[in-house]
Amino acid sequence: MKLKGYIGTYTKGDSEGIYAFTLDTENGMLSKTSLAARLENPTYVTVSKDNRNLFAVVKEDASGGAAAYSLDEQTGELSLINSKVTEGASPCHIDVDRAKRNIVTANYHRGTVESYTIENEEGSLNATGSVIQHEGTGPDKERQEKPHVHYSGFTPDERYIAVVDLGTDRIVTYRLSDGKLTEVQSLNVKPGSGPRHLVFHPNGKYAYAMTELSNEVIVLAYNREEGSFEELQYISAIPNDFTENSQGSAIRISNDGRFVYAGNRGHDSIALFAVNQDSGELAFIEHTSTEGNWPRDFEIDPTGKFVVASNQESHNLVLFSRNEETGKLALLQSDITVPYPVCVTFLNV
Repeated sequence: MKLKGYIGTYTKGDSEGIYAFTLDTENGMLSKTSLAARLENPTYVTVSKDNRNLFAVVKEDASGGAAAYSLDEQTGELSLINSKVTEGASPCHIDVDRAKRNIVTANYHRGTVESYTIENEEGSLNATGSVIQHEGTGPDKERQEKPHVHYSGFTPDERYIAVVDLGTDRIVTYRLSDGKLTEVQSLNVKPGSGPRHLVFHPNGKYAYAMTELSNEVIVLAYNREEGSFEELQYISAIPNDFTENSQGSAIRISNDGRFVYAGNRGHDSIALFAVNQDSGELAFIEHTSTEGNWPRDFEIDPTGKFVVASNQESHNLVLFSRNEETGKLALLQSDITVPYPVCVTFLNV
């Protein structure tokens, strides 16, 4: 099987936008990357459930927002439909619902969560439907001087939007109705931890938040009826004796819900944890080097047998095989070049 995927990048140096790659699952090989779309700073991209559209965060001159592309599932070719931007910094995260009716973005620099409605089946975006401005600070005076919203995504049943604010140490739940966001619950997590990204367990009962500043995983109980979170556990994603700079990045969970993976920029590793299926809590297993510098993101492929990681500062993609019984990763390839890679995503299977 040959699986298509995309890389979002910072467009500095040689980078020109969104890059495409192919993973050959029979031979365990990544193809060389190719430019799929010229776009300024498409640092995060997401593919619609029907594989007909790709949506990206975008910067246009002094404005930022979201861009919609049509996607040819056979060739992987992207064609710009439209973009919607407003003055100010561009978002850092984007998500789309399964029915392809709404998009939500997280804006780190503005400290906002924003929603867009999708105009038609082709995937054209309407202007911003709702903008929520977060308020507050955290104890880290350099990194938490104001709100820094780093993630906004749909909950598994899509009844709510989960939003992670690094700047104020909060995880906030919103309801989205007719394109408008309304706050449901706000959970304050450990001061100074700087939560960054979040992933849900397949059973919908638990969620796992990766912290950037403290390099920890927060295990959360999730109440699907109320859209509320409760802290269960904090567990470090780096060794206790590692004293150099390291910042948490991406977090992923296997399709069977047995293993959680967390990225560490600085320690330059992916931490592997086993999930207790009764409590949702984690037990550390091992670290795997990302064979590069500053692993910004990684993704488990749709078959569950491989992981592709992106090293932002060493400009390389890394392919690992994944043991589905133990969760452990084994290096297959680390020589695929892409400039300033940030986000990794696959087409759905």
